[in-house]
Formats: sequence, structure tokens, C-alpha cells
Amino acid sequence: MATGRPEAALAWSASSAASKCDSKSLSSMSIWSSSRAAAVAAASAASRDRQRGVVGNHSPAITTDTMAEIQDDSLQPVQLLLEELRNEDQQIRLNSIRRIGTIATALGEEQTRVHLLPFLKDCCDDEEEVVFALAEELGNFTSFVGGADFAHTLIDILEFLSSSDENPVREKAVSSFISVGSALPQANFSEFFIPSIQRLATSQFPSSKLSFPQLAVFAYPKANAAEREQLRTSYFALFDCESNPVRKEASLHFGKFIKVIEDELVMSDAFPIFVRSCNDPQDNVRINAVESAVALASRFSNADTIKHILPLFKSFATDKSWRVRYMVANLISKIAQAFGPEILLSEVVGTFATLLRDPEPEVRTVSAKNVTDFCKLLPDDTLVVSDIIPCVKDLATDSSQQVRSSLASVIMGLAPILGRENTLKYLLDIFLILLKDDFPEVRLNIISKLDDVNKLIGIELLSQSLLPAIVELALDRQWRVRLAIIEYIPLLAKQLGSEFFDDKLSNLCMGWLGDTVFSIREAATATVKSIIELFGPEWAGTSIIPKILNLHTHHNYLYRMTTLFAIITLAPVVGPANISNTILPVVIKMASDSVPNIRFNVAKTFHALAKYADPAIIESRFRPTLNKLLEDNDPDVKYFADQALQSLTV
Repeated sequence: MATGRPEAALAWSASSAASKCDSKSLSSMSIWSSSRAAAVAAASAASRDRQRGVVGNHSPAITTDTMAEIQDDSLQPVQLLLEELRNEDQQIRLNSIRRIGTIATALGEEQTRVHLLPFLKDCCDDEEEVVFALAEELGNFTSFVGGADFAHTLIDILEFLSSSDENPVREKAVSSFISVGSALPQANFSEFFIPSIQRLATSQFPSSKLSFPQLAVFAYPKANAAEREQLRTSYFALFDCESNPVRKEASLHFGKFIKVIEDELVMSDAFPIFVRSCNDPQDNVRINAVESAVALASRFSNADTIKHILPLFKSFATDKSWRVRYMVANLISKIAQAFGPEILLSEVVGTFATLLRDPEPEVRTVSAKNVTDFCKLLPDDTLVVSDIIPCVKDLATDSSQQVRSSLASVIMGLAPILGRENTLKYLLDIFLILLKDDFPEVRLNIISKLDDVNKLIGIELLSQSLLPAIVELALDRQWRVRLAIIEYIPLLAKQLGSEFFDDKLSNLCMGWLGDTVFSIREAATATVKSIIELFGPEWAGTSIIPKILNLHTHHNYLYRMTTLFAIITLAPVVGPANISNTILPVVIKMASDSVPNIRFNVAKTFHALAKYADPAIIESRFRPTLNKLLEDNDPDVKYFADQALQSLTV
């Protein structure tokens, strides 16, 4: 169930019973007429269930008296909604909630406020998915209740949903609460919104308190001076709550709260609370305090940051909980920017180097991921070479494959920072170590970023140092490794150019076209197509198509089949000239192959090529060959030849 406060549920039931729909006339919309029979059937079934004493635990708090109150035909939209929400099928109830906007349109703004909203209060005790949908719909419900002047009528139900024990429901309710609050006029904001979230903050139930921090961050800029003082008092009190989740949620949004409070209150009011969160016994509170430190540093002067924030930052970096150290490593670039260049050079670089050598692999992983972004903040490459590169070299042979993979995904970005000379001196050996890693993801992360290094050290040096490792991967005995390399060949071709591809990579692709594994041959064909799209049909006619067509004379029919598969795949990109001058003679020759599978695939190939060939060529060369295949002894050959001829006619 989605409710969070027992006494609130009782109060809501009483409120709902007092405000149920009367028999006053409501305009009935024709949209519901087609569903009348279903509503009557559902009402009859519900009546039988009540007579038998059957009560579903999913139903809203609706009594027999309530049913009697809304039996009037003029209340058909509400009645239909009620019956659907009593249905035992959760999907029907969910669909009904998704249509409350349509029902509100049918009722009109005033009747929606008077009759529909009180009824929706009873739906807050349904299954989580249904209540989540209700919370989501209410965020867009302002226009249905009369616009901004009446948006406050939604606050009661949103306050209740914001107290839900179910996290998804509560979070969605808070989001909708903020949407409604954004539409409120200032007077209504002070009269309804502020008291509502204050009730959440002072509730004895933790689920209510959990919603307050995010709502307070939103409300503070719109509040007056007295209301702001109340919000600060309520927010700071959450850090004394015995509930760990409440303190965690308060610390999670504290950095945002720091950004909206007045400058003169940051040191006097916010900083003592921040210190308290830094010393919290729960690491999930201290984790969020790291981000709050960044927010405080951005509001403090340089002197105050050094005096007050820096000691706490150092304690975070050596915290006994690896999760806190992980957060420091994850936010290291933001921390460096907030602290400024002086603290960055004197303190943060050394701290980051320590995190790169942290005993926990999770911390080293996230540190490695941020190494390039951090180094970009340094004024020159001196500290990179002296403090960071030794740590990076150790990470390249780290015992954790996740650490090595994380490093491989970013290390190429260090090349432009270090320059050509230092890249050759310090990084090239690390690249080669990672390219030869046993873990395929590490190798692929290096290959996918070769362009950064190519621009710096040049294609010739790159090919001499890194190509052997790429070739080794391309011939790996594990076919999945070969498959992964194939997928990166178009990227390499784009980075390194057509000449490099012809000289170094073309033969690799041809080898894959003859691979014993079909998935490799299929992927190689798709790769060749991508490369032709990159370099153009003219290049294809001289560099790659002749090599593919040479397979048609292979003694193994599977290789000859690969030729046809490749032609079908490449047909859209090779151009009409290559089709008529180079490809078509080979296909016609293969129509006489001794293997029936080859011959009926020739018919399929004609069908594929016809879309891209000149009409004159089709009539003079396609049709005669297909007519010949139509007389073949093999029934499959005849069938596909007939299909191809019919497509030519069309």
C-alpha cells in the first residue's frame, strides 16, 4: 500500500465521506456512452461481491452509501471511474487513473474541484503502481481545476502522497508538488504551500520528513523573510533526526539549499550544520557532505575555504568508508574548480594521487575515469608528469580489470595535454600495455580513442607502434574478440584514412570474409559496407570489390555464398557503374554453379541488384539469366527465379 500516515488516512476517509458527490446535475459527456454497458456490468458484479461479503484489498475506501450517492445518471463519468477503480484487475485501475484528465474535462473545472478531487483522495490507498500514476497525473492537473488561482486545491492530496512509504510514489508526488507550487500566486503560495511542507517537516513519521528537503530548496527563493526562517529551522532540524534515511535525504539536498540561502547566513547558519553532517556516524550522510563542501567552497572566500573547508576535504579523502573516498574521487574535478588554482596546486593534486592508489578498486576505478578531466585543470604538464603519470602507469597493470578498463577509456585524452614529446616518452608504452590486456574491453577502449593520438604523433608512428597489437586482436582465437574488433574497423578507417586502410587493414577484412564463423563473415560484410560509405564507390571499385569477387572461384561453396551475401549487402552503396561493369558479370557466371544453393542465391542477388541497376541492363542481362534459372531442375532455384522475375515486372 502507498500510504504513509495512519492518522492521516483516517482523517482523509472522514473528509471524503463528508464531501462525496451529491445529486446535483453534472453535464454528461458523450465520450462515456459507449462504456455504459461495461459500467453497468461492473456495478452489478460489485453489488454481487458486496452481497457475498467479498472485499478486495485494492479498493478505495468506498462504502455502499457512497455508491448510492452517485448512482444518478448525470454523474456517469465519476461513476464509471469509481467502478473501474474497484476492479480487481490492477491494469484496469491503472488505465482509469491515466484517464482522469479526460474525466476532469467532461466534468468541468468547478465539478472537478467539488466532486473528483475528494474522490481521488480515496484512491491513495491502492497498489504502488496505481498511486504512482495518480501522483504523476496530478502534476499536470492545474488546468483541470481552474488554473493557477485554484491550483492550491491539489495541495492536500499531494501532501498526503508525499508522505508515502513507497519511494517511487513519494518522489513522483514531490515532483508534482513542485510543479503545482510553481503555478501558485504568491498569496496562495504563502497560505497553502508553505504550511503544507512545514507539516511534512514536523511530522512524526520519517516518510513525511523525507519529502521536505527537496520541497524546501524549491520554496526558499519564493518565500518571504519569516517563511525563510521557518524553512531554515525545519531543514537544519532534520540533521538531528534519529532516522538515518532522513539525515541522508537532508544531506543529499543540502548543497542545493546552501546555494539559495542568503550570503550572510552561509557561514553563521549553514556551515555548523555542514560540520555536523561531516561527523555523522552514517557514511551515506558523509557521502553527501562531499558535494555540500563543493557548494560551500563556491560561496566562501579563498581564505575561508582554506581555513574551514580544506581540512574537512582532507578528512573525506582519508575517510574510513571507501564510499566517501569514492565520492571525493568522483567529484575531484568539481572540487578542484571550486577550490581555485592555489589550493589545486598545493593540496588537491597530492590528494588525487593518493586516491589513484587507494586500496579499494572501486575508488581507483572512478579516479582513473576522472584522470584526464582533472589534468585539464592543471596549468601545465609538469605536475601531470611528476605526480599523475606514475600513478597511471601503475593502474595500467592494476589487478582489477574494471580499473584498467576505466583508465583505457580516458587515457588517450592525456596525449593533447602532454604534447607529442611527452606522449612518446611516457604514454606510448602505457598504450601498448593496455592494447595487449587480457580483458577485451580494455583493448577496445584504447582502439576506440586512437584518433586523439593519431592527430598528435602521426599515422606512421602510430601504425608502427600500435598496429601490431590491433592485428593480433583481429586474429584472436576467441571469435567474440574478433567480432568486437571488426566493429571498430570503420572507426579506424575514418581516423586513419583510405591509404592506411588499403595498406594495413584491407587484408584483415578479406580474411574475416572467409572466417569459419558465420557471425564474423556477416559482420565483416557490414563493415565493408560502412567503409564504402566512407570512402565512396570509386574507391570501392578499385580497392575492395575485386577482392570480394575473387571469392566466387573458391572450391568451398560457403566462400562462394559469401560473395553473393556481400553483393546483396553492398548493392545500396557501390553505385550503378560497379554493378553493371564489375559485379554483374560475376553474378551471371555464378548462375551456372553446380551447387543449387548458389544458384537460387544468384536469383536473390538479381532481385537485390535490380533496385540499383539501370533499366536497360535489367532487360538485357538480368531477365535472360533469370529465365534460364526458371528452367532449372531444382524447385528452389525455380521458385526464387520466378520471384525475382515478378519483382522485375513490378
